[in-house]
Amino acid sequence: MAARWLWLLALWAGPAAAPPPPDAEVTFVLPAGRRECFYQGAPGNASLEAEYQVIGGAGLDVDFSLESPSGLLLVSEYRRSDGAHTVEPTEAGDYKLCFDNSFSTISEKLVFFELIFDSAQEEEEEEEEDEGDGWVEAAEPEDTLDVKIEDIKESIETMKSRLERSIQMQTLLRAFEARDRNLQESNLGRVNFWSAVNLGVLVVVAFLQVYMLKSLFEDKRTVRT
Repeated sequence: MAARWLWLLALWAGPAAAPPPPDAEVTFVLPAGRRECFYQGAPGNASLEAEYQVIGGAGLDVDFSLESPSGLLLVSEYRRSDGAHTVEPTEAGDYKLCFDNSFSTISEKLVFFELIFDSAQEEEEEEEEDEGDGWVEAAEPEDTLDVKIEDIKESIETMKSRLERSIQMQTLLRAFEARDRNLQESNLGRVNFWSAVNLGVLVVVAFLQVYMLKSLFEDKRTVRT
């Protein structure tokens, strides 16, 4: 079993004050009869979304498990080709993601997975600031510019989050496309192989039939002079 560390988040100011770690996208080869584990640090009171796809290999299936930092088994799936799971709120610490291909003795698997973090802490703070600020009632003319700048910043942040989500969806679509392409190429290889075998059998049978027919018409009597 191999273990890999993605990102470890240092919680110097406590779990609630720490920002969420960056999103992760990993594609790796899982050998036959092997189990690979990854560790991802996460802050507390956030949202973690884990999605995976088996995009290559016979059967396109793998075992998947997700454990919390306290050792609690959150997800356990067997012989699945894809999956998407959300942990909310998260527990501060290192989450353990494992992919198991022990049931396969020959075929290796190409696995893609993505980890997406959303900070619920920042959204709550922004809502509290908007509710607690009484600038709407007591706004002065010189404060109008600041208000407009804040609106522009909020629009830019919203656009940024939507663009990031679009990039994540495009990544998943590319994973689906890669899986379908690998499946089609595998099927094409099988069709070509068995077509060649059938063609070889037909040629051998044709030669045997010609030989048998010629042997039937051969005159095997000896000629005496």
